[in-house]
Amino acid sequence: MLMRGGTSKGAYFLADELPADPAARDELLLRIMGSPDARQIDGLGGAHPLTSKVAIVRPLPDDEAADAVEYLFLQVSVDEALVSDRQNCGNLLAGVGPFAIERGLVAAREDETLVTIRMANTGGTAVAHVPTPGGVVDYDGETAIDGVPGTAGAIVLDFEGTAGSSCGALLPTGSEVDEVAGFPATLIDNGMPTVVLRASDLGITGEETPAELEADHALRETLERIRLEAGPRMGLGDVRHATVPKLTMVAAPRAGGAVSTRTFIPHRCHTSIGVLGAASVAVAALLPGSVAAGLAVPPAGPRLRIEHPTGALEVEVELDGRQVLRTAIVRTARPIMDGTVYPRPRR
Repeated sequence: MLMRGGTSKGAYFLADELPADPAARDELLLRIMGSPDARQIDGLGGAHPLTSKVAIVRPLPDDEAADAVEYLFLQVSVDEALVSDRQNCGNLLAGVGPFAIERGLVAAREDETLVTIRMANTGGTAVAHVPTPGGVVDYDGETAIDGVPGTAGAIVLDFEGTAGSSCGALLPTGSEVDEVAGFPATLIDNGMPTVVLRASDLGITGEETPAELEADHALRETLERIRLEAGPRMGLGDVRHATVPKLTMVAAPRAGGAVSTRTFIPHRCHTSIGVLGAASVAVAALLPGSVAAGLAVPPAGPRLRIEHPTGALEVEVELDGRQVLRTAIVRTARPIMDGTVYPRPRR
């Protein structure tokens, strides 16, 4: 099933539809998505990391949890023969609950169905609140999210165990600020390993478009130097061929939000911001002493609007010192196509 989840798009599979061997599975997915090719012209991919994603879903045994599934996210590179499981994706996560219901893995309830989702990439858990009036998934609600045209049914994602899910700690180095490749940075992991940097320190305003930032080759070289140094310090090892950590440059908000962002994921500039990346940035914005703290405008309650190039993403975060008590995000999802995909023949 091809689905939009949040501001991303990807192919959703049941686990038993794909080879059990990871190498064989990844080789097949490269052919399905049309990689490596800058246009992915011979596959499902949309020539951008945000549209070259895969979700693999399987039921959990009844004795583990009722109405529960496991979700493995795979990022399929566009122009490299690379499939990575080293990160999670909170946008495709929004489609996992509806997909599990459509495939009969979870029985729909009246009005709302709660789907517990174990995130295989990080070991964390999320509970998706899926609207199911009359026992049918409602895709036609009135919720709008920036970066997606129109409206759809709201899917609330409540996260558990996000802090340190990839790096072992919310602040992997134990510090709110570290110097990385000569730049002050907050290395943080609230569901997504993220290097938070001040835009002004990198010689930009934070108002640039993604295309302008991608055209700045000196900036991209600097960001990659920062990323390669940050990876081992965050406990991620050599990240030369990895898609984490992400890099988010923050500036003062421009449109009434908490903070303005521009994010590299890691080599292309995101047209918005990832769900879990926003969750990490939101915590950084609230942490005294972080690089974002002096720029961010604290909200009156737990909900922060994280501004990005095409709008804002709302995150609810509750902290007790350095302890994350709660992280929740509202997303939408929609099936685009359900059918048979014909992989490119082996070369």
